[in-house]
Amino acid sequence: STPLYSSAASDVYKRQGMRRKQDCRPYAGRRRPVWRRAAALLLLAALVAFGVLEAVVLSGGRTQIQGQPEIMVIFGCQVKPDGPSALLRDRLDTALDYLEGHPDLTVVVTGGQGDDEHVSEAQCMYDYLTGHGVDGERIVLEDRSSNTWQNIRYTLELYQSGALEPSGKFLLVSSDFHLRRIKLLWERAWPGTYTLSTLAAPCSHLPSRVQMFFREPLALAKSFFFDR
Repeated sequence: STPLYSSAASDVYKRQGMRRKQDCRPYAGRRRPVWRRAAALLLLAALVAFGVLEAVVLSGGRTQIQGQPEIMVIFGCQVKPDGPSALLRDRLDTALDYLEGHPDLTVVVTGGQGDDEHVSEAQCMYDYLTGHGVDGERIVLEDRSSNTWQNIRYTLELYQSGALEPSGKFLLVSSDFHLRRIKLLWERAWPGTYTLSTLAAPCSHLPSRVQMFFREPLALAKSFFFDR
């Protein structure tokens, strides 16, 4: 006859077998919420986009001289109580080095007066250049602008009004990280045929260099979409 305990023992064996199967299941891990995965993808996309913009900025930050420029345009930067800021002085000194061998260039200094500046950036640059031997009669001041887009538009107005001699050969002077954006906006604003050269000023002030490393790619994207 069948033992009385066989059914109970069978049930115990079945339960033990189920536990063993469960114990052998591979660990799937805890799945991340959808919003976390979406946020991670957005962050990755933003980092890639920033890297691409940074590469564009760096690729445009070099001196390129084409032919014999006739008009030099120096782009302004912050003025300190005691004179030009480190960034602006770098630009001016770079321009002076070039002007030593090309004293006949017409020079446009561009930049208005900010709320925290005692003179306009253009006037500060004029004073610095003439103090280092540049003929003031060859310097034209554009002292109304407050950003790069206005620098270019108001310089164009000077050209169209006859304040600048007719020429299609321009040399743009600014910090190396700034030149790619300047060229983008210049080509957008300036009509006709012209030859565009660039003179890249180094950035001797390390904190400013670090700040511009993060700021300029965003400024380039802003200018591409909104400065028109």
